[in-house]
Amino acid sequence: MRFLAVPGRGVPLPGHWQREWAARPGWAWAPEPPGPPVVFAERVAALQAAVAASLEPVVLVAHSAGCVTVATWALAHGPGPVRAALLVTPPFLREEPVPMAPLPFRSLVVASSDDPYCTPEGAAAYARAWGAERFDAGAVGHLDAKTGFGPWPEGERLVAALATG
Repeated sequence: MRFLAVPGRGVPLPGHWQREWAARPGWAWAPEPPGPPVVFAERVAALQAAVAASLEPVVLVAHSAGCVTVATWALAHGPGPVRAALLVTPPFLREEPVPMAPLPFRSLVVASSDDPYCTPEGAAAYARAWGAERFDAGAVGHLDAKTGFGPWPEGERLVAALATG
């Protein structure tokens, strides 16, 4: 099993859980974290290249706008070797259409009750549209380094469950 970390809009700060996980054996960025501005077509193409690089089963772990990258990629390319996706705090985006169709693999949306970029109702709407399970992480902001998430043991358990389930 391999794991692809799909970043949000910018480069995760030092200590960010996704940055730490992406440095582990069996993990890679897809795409490498960009600096603004984000061009979704380029991000989707980079994700496709990373997924297609091997037939080995893969779990996608997306944060923030990376969740939109995953949904856009899935609509264009289907499941391929993707077995599951962890979609952490997807944002509401005004400038980018977000696909609202079922994903062709098991997925879990992690929602925060006080995310400044998406309401709990918005996260629930994404989960319903994508056919995903929903995990309420509580009041954790955007679940990033700014809100205290370097290590995220609960997230590691969620990824492990997706990888084995």
